[in-house]
Amino acid sequence: MKINLCNFVRPALLAAVLAGSTLAHAQVQPLNRVIAIVDNDVVMQSQLDQRVREVQQTIARRDGSAPSPEALQAQVLDRLIVENIQLQLGERAGIRISDDELNQAMVTIAQRNNLSLDQFRQALSRDGLSYDQAREQVRREMIISRIRQRQVAERIQVSDQELQNFMASDLGRMHLSEDYRLANILIPVAEGASSTEIQNAEGRAQQVYAQLEQGADFGKLAIANSAGENAFEGGEIGWRKAAQLPAPFDSMVSSMSPGEVTQPIRTPGGFIMLKVLEKRGAGNQVRDEVHVRHILIKPSEIRSEAETQKLIDRLYQRIVSGEDFATLAKNFSEDPGSALNGGDLNWIDPNGLVPEFRQVMADTPAGELSKPFRSQFGWHILEVLGRRATDASDDARRQQALTLLRNRKYDEELQNWLRRIRDEAYVEIKQ
Repeated sequence: MKINLCNFVRPALLAAVLAGSTLAHAQVQPLNRVIAIVDNDVVMQSQLDQRVREVQQTIARRDGSAPSPEALQAQVLDRLIVENIQLQLGERAGIRISDDELNQAMVTIAQRNNLSLDQFRQALSRDGLSYDQAREQVRREMIISRIRQRQVAERIQVSDQELQNFMASDLGRMHLSEDYRLANILIPVAEGASSTEIQNAEGRAQQVYAQLEQGADFGKLAIANSAGENAFEGGEIGWRKAAQLPAPFDSMVSSMSPGEVTQPIRTPGGFIMLKVLEKRGAGNQVRDEVHVRHILIKPSEIRSEAETQKLIDRLYQRIVSGEDFATLAKNFSEDPGSALNGGDLNWIDPNGLVPEFRQVMADTPAGELSKPFRSQFGWHILEVLGRRATDASDDARRQQALTLLRNRKYDEELQNWLRRIRDEAYVEIKQ
């Protein structure tokens, strides 16, 4: 049985986990050498060789054709470099994943695969992966997720005017209608590229598009040519609504049928071809909502992770002992949006919440209190006050539109940020 780690591990690295990656802490072999210096860290030849083997295994499972060994090594090395930069940024930002937090993440993964922790360990072993290796990869991915949250997601702003314009647009009115399962191929253009380099990239994109028009397999061409994060998954980026896509793709996909591919479109990151793999309707607009309140305690420069966990544990015991949740939330919670309301988040759509909060909320019966848990924002206690099914109201539509706009900005800003940190880092590739 294959284990589903994708709730914690990005798709591009999932194969590395399942294939038994030794990753950054691989034991140095006699012939090992530094392949790249990345700021204050290094990428070893053994890491590159291991990750290349894992990617080749992923491609083989997809029955795809790999790019040339030289091209594949260059792509994989660039991924390792960018991953290394993000981990160093997380280290410098003081992001730490505690053992308790990581243990809970592994328990959650096991539960989502309908396994006990012992069964989970056994299943990993049958798949050729040690529990410690899987645990280390999840830790790395959690650090990367949190540094992206701090550096990208938390800085995204959507103005009221943007939201109103979107809600009034034809695109805004149709954003509930259909979802699209998409794949893309990105032919990159470096920031500050010369006109000759841009022309060369466009020519390469047109060559790939010509092969697609002649019936070539999109997934295989993505593996061989794309610089996108999902290239080794055949370019698949999953389900998106039109409003989540940057212009002009947002308006193009609505008129496309499954199987159709856009011509190469120039974007800040390069030339992109987008394929619609599948469509599905929005269906019933009735949705589940949860009335929940919470207390948030954040680690800081003057309060360590361990001290933060001790504080949330004490607050939990005080509530269990009979103290008023709302009073404690007003006095201690560090969520400015809910603290003054006694931690009350009102009726909310679970789909708009971070995975950790959403999962704990789903597992907590109405009228009961959760045990303390960690999300990317800090330590929480939540209490579920009620559940209901409701039609999508104007407020709910507004919130969904806001989420879509933020996601669209996030996708654009993430690519810009990844390119910027790569450009700003000291990287020396050893030949």
